[in-house]
Amino acid sequence: MAHAAPAPGARTGGARTSGEGEGEGDRLRTGPTPDVFDARAHRMLRIVVPVLLALVYGYWAAANRRSGGPITGWNLLFGFLTALVFAVVLIALLTVAPRLPRELHAAAWTVFIGCSFGFLYSQTGDSIYRSVGNSIAIGVVTFIVFFYRFYTREDAAGHRIH
Repeated sequence: MAHAAPAPGARTGGARTSGEGEGEGDRLRTGPTPDVFDARAHRMLRIVVPVLLALVYGYWAAANRRSGGPITGWNLLFGFLTALVFAVVLIALLTVAPRLPRELHAAAWTVFIGCSFGFLYSQTGDSIYRSVGNSIAIGVVTFIVFFYRFYTREDAAGHRIH
């Protein structure tokens, strides 16, 4: 019976029966994952992705503010200024945050996401107490998720564990 050759990095050796030890075919590839894009593409995406996210955020804030009413020049200006501030803060966070210890790294993302959500929610015209309460709830969940992620993937100095 003919079998296909194993793909690089694929687990080989089939299912083990009880009593069998780990053979040479049971090892997994432990090298770095392949990088699909070159360094130039990564440099471009570090700017393009935050700008696109900022445009969506600015549109969302402007749409919340007008509450389904007509689009005006002031509404467009508000959306673009919101997008500009969001992009600048996000790019700064993406630049500075990886250099912070894991606790501060998670706290920086928590503050950014909590404030971003709170600002969007405040544009709906609902009470400020509800906006702050929801922002704190989103921030707490964000901190738990990000701290866990950084705690399991970085050492105490903030270096990635390979």
